[in-house]
Amino acid sequence: MTLALLDRIAWHSLTGAQAHLSVGTATARRYAPGFSPIIDFADPEHPDFAALAPYCEAGEHFYCSGWAGVAPPGWQVKAEARLVKMVWQAPPPAVDAGFAVVRLGTEHVPQMLDLVALTQPGPFGPRTIELGEYFGCFEGPRLVAMAGERMHAGPLREVSGVCTHPDAQGRGLARRLMHLLLRRELARGEIPFLHVMRDNCLAHDLYQRMGFRDRQEGVVRVLMRAP
Repeated sequence: MTLALLDRIAWHSLTGAQAHLSVGTATARRYAPGFSPIIDFADPEHPDFAALAPYCEAGEHFYCSGWAGVAPPGWQVKAEARLVKMVWQAPPPAVDAGFAVVRLGTEHVPQMLDLVALTQPGPFGPRTIELGEYFGCFEGPRLVAMAGERMHAGPLREVSGVCTHPDAQGRGLARRLMHLLLRRELARGEIPFLHVMRDNCLAHDLYQRMGFRDRQEGVVRVLMRAP
C-alpha cells in the first residue's frame, strides 16, 4: 500500500501532508504560487481543468504527469517527455566525514534560483525550499551544488532539485549531497524516491548505481494556461 502512493505521488502530496501548501478543489489541485508549478487531478483519466482554471494565471506553465489526453480549450501542451520514478532500495549510505555543506535557508533563495536557471533540474520556485530540507555547497559566495526535498506523502519523501554548476561538475558534489539527504530520510523511517527523465541516461545510471530502482514510467507534460 505504501508504494502504491508513489503511483499518484503528486496528488497524494497535494491532498495530504502538503495540502496546506496547495490550492484547488477536491478534483484538481496545484502547489500554491511560488512553489514548484505542479498540478494533478483526482481522476487523471478525466482531469477537471475547469475546476483548476480559477487558481491559474494566463501564461503560467505547469508540470503534469500521468495524463496524455487532448488539452481542453484554454490550455496548451508545450512539451512532453517520459518520466521514471525510482525508489531507494539499498542500505543507508556511509557517513561522509569532512564534507562541508550548508543547510540552505530563505536567505539563500537568490543563489538557488540562479543555479536552477543555469542547470534546469526541473520545476522549482522561490518557495520550493519550504517543501523540505535543502543542502548546498558554496565556493565563496557562489552556490555550486544543491539537493533537497519536494513531494511528501505518507513515508515517501522525494529527493529533488539536484544540480551542480558546470564549473563544479565531476567532483561528486551532488551525489554526496544526495547521500546526506538519504541518510537523514532513512533515519526518520522514510522511503526516499526521485524522478528522472527517461532520456537522461547518465543520471538514471548514476541513481541505479547509488541504490535506486525503477518503480514506474509514464508521461510528463508541460502545460500552459492560455491567455
